[in-house]
Amino acid sequence: MPLTRRKLLGGLSAGGLALSLGGASARSPAPEGRRAITVNAAPLGGFDLRDAARREFGPLRFLGGLVLSAGDRGFGGFSGLRMLAADGHFLALSDRATWLEARLVSENGRPARIADAHLAPALDARGRPLARTRAYDTESMTFHDGMLYAGIERAHQILRFDWHAHGLLARGTAIALPAEARRLPSNRGLEALGSMPAGSRSPGSLIAISERSAGIDDPTVGFLIGGAHPGRFHVARHDRFDITDLDFLPSGDLVLLERRFIWWRGIAMRLRRIPLAAIAPGATLDGDILFTADMGYAIDNMEGLAIARDTRGRTVLSLISDDNFSILQRTLLLQFELPGA
Repeated sequence: MPLTRRKLLGGLSAGGLALSLGGASARSPAPEGRRAITVNAAPLGGFDLRDAARREFGPLRFLGGLVLSAGDRGFGGFSGLRMLAADGHFLALSDRATWLEARLVSENGRPARIADAHLAPALDARGRPLARTRAYDTESMTFHDGMLYAGIERAHQILRFDWHAHGLLARGTAIALPAEARRLPSNRGLEALGSMPAGSRSPGSLIAISERSAGIDDPTVGFLIGGAHPGRFHVARHDRFDITDLDFLPSGDLVLLERRFIWWRGIAMRLRRIPLAAIAPGATLDGDILFTADMGYAIDNMEGLAIARDTRGRTVLSLISDDNFSILQRTLLLQFELPGA
C-alpha cells in the first residue's frame, strides 16, 4: 500500500473518518523472536451499523466479528490471512513482516475469542528479520505443498518459506518472477497471492495480482507463475476499487477482496467471484460482485481474505483489516458463510 494512502487511511473508525496524526514508519523494527501474546477480542454488535440484527448480505451470511488488540508493538498492520485448520488455527502476516499464529475460538458457530497467539518476525535466507531489509513490505501469502509463499510489494519479490519443516522460524528465499512483475509501480506491487487449485488449467501454479498496475479503473496485471501454463493476464477494475487479496472457494472459483478510498466517500470494501475456468494466460478476468460494504458497515481497511471449511462443514470467508498501526483504526476480524459454495 502506498505511504500516501497509509496516511490517508490512518483514522478510519466504525462511524466516521479522521486523519492520522502521524502514523508509524513502515520500517520500524519489530521485537525479535517467537513470543506468546494475549490478544483481546471484543465482539461486534453487528455488521450493518443501521441494523445490528441483520445477517444476510447478498449471498453471504454474517457469522460475527471481533475487534482485536494486544499490548505488543508488533501487533497490527495485517495484510495477509490463511486458515490452517478447521478448528480455527490461522496465520496472519503484517506489512511489517511479522507473523501472527493463533486460534480463533468459536462459540455457537460464531467467532468469540483468540487463543494460543504468538508473534514472530519473518526471516530472510540469512536469518535476519525481513523488517530490517528492503523486503519489509509483506502484503500477501499462500500455501502449496508445505511451502508458504509471501508477496513483497515494494521490492517486487515472492519469498518461499519451508513452513512444514520450520513453521514460524522458516527462512524466506526469493523465487524467479517474470520481468514485468519486477517493474510494477513501487507501491502497487503484488498485493494478492494464491495457489491454483486442482481442476484448473495449471494446478499448483502461483497466482499473483497487482494492487493497481495502471490508471484508475484500468485493468491491473496478474501472473501465473510456474506450473504447466505460466503467463500474464489482467483483472478488470471498476468503480476505483483496488485488489487487496484473493483466495479460492472449495468449488475452485476465485474470490477477490477489493478496497476503495475516496476522500468524500470514505472507505469501502467489495468481494467479487470469478469462475476458475476463466483464469488463463492472456485473459481479462471479471465476475459477479458478492457484496459491497461502505462506511455504513463495520469495516476498516480490509486487506486479508481466507476461505476454508469449518468444523460444521460451512464455507467461511474470514477477513482481516490492516490498521496501519494507527490508534484511530482497528484490527477487525470478520467472518461470513457462503452457503452452497
